[in-house]
Amino acid sequence: MSQRVVLISGCSSGIGLDAARGLRARGWRVFASCRAPADCEARRAEGFESPVLDQADEASVAAAFAEVLAATGGRLDAIYANGAYALPGAIEDIPRAALREIFETNLFGVHDMARLALPVMRAQGHGRIVACSSVLGLLALRYRGPYNATKFAMEAMFDTLRLELRDADWARNIHVSLLEPGPIVTPFRAKSRPHFDRWIDWRASAWRTQYETLLIPRLSARDDQKTSFTTLAPEAVTRRLIHALESKRPKAHYLITPPTWVAEGARRFLPTRLRDALFRHA
Repeated sequence: MSQRVVLISGCSSGIGLDAARGLRARGWRVFASCRAPADCEARRAEGFESPVLDQADEASVAAAFAEVLAATGGRLDAIYANGAYALPGAIEDIPRAALREIFETNLFGVHDMARLALPVMRAQGHGRIVACSSVLGLLALRYRGPYNATKFAMEAMFDTLRLELRDADWARNIHVSLLEPGPIVTPFRAKSRPHFDRWIDWRASAWRTQYETLLIPRLSARDDQKTSFTTLAPEAVTRRLIHALESKRPKAHYLITPPTWVAEGARRFLPTRLRDALFRHA
């Protein structure tokens, strides 16, 4: 079987869905997984193979991998861990259970995917492990603490994995990459609102004024639904994903939007106080 196989998580909409369509158009056999069975049905109606894969559930991740490997005779050329969500709110207002829950999806599920992919890729002698990080894995911004934390942790985990694979002869053809979007036209902000409503008791918070004047209006706005100089279409992420999966020399990190380049420059070259002042209102 010569057709390359990729498993993608988080294909219900946005970045994951565009990636699935883009890679299929390039001849990949795409397993476009989703957390919700109804979204998987929508992907199957579109002609994709779509296992249910909930990154918050270790058993679900394992079952999805088993389904893919059974369908391909054990072949898996690449994974793209894309599933994630945000929980807006002040750090003081984030319950421990909420933090645990977002790490289950945004980090632990990605870790599961990498661990399950590696033995397969080791046996076949090649593979690509790619995950979707964020500009918020490079630079922390206010009221995004849980998401910041998961993406900073992802950066550290994938950098560690990349360094470890350099020590193994069998890993010469296994490459690890992180995609780092900034603002992308997706339903991401709208999908964060239910998590905010579930966990944040903003009316009783010392930060109520900030919620009323800043955060809640931002969650209700739809300025992230149109492209601009700073906000790009999902295709911008897919283009970098294609390079990460198909190039002979894939990059370890792909900075995608102008805000991501600005954040990386600020992180590297600006002192902390100046950086804090520059991004105070972001």
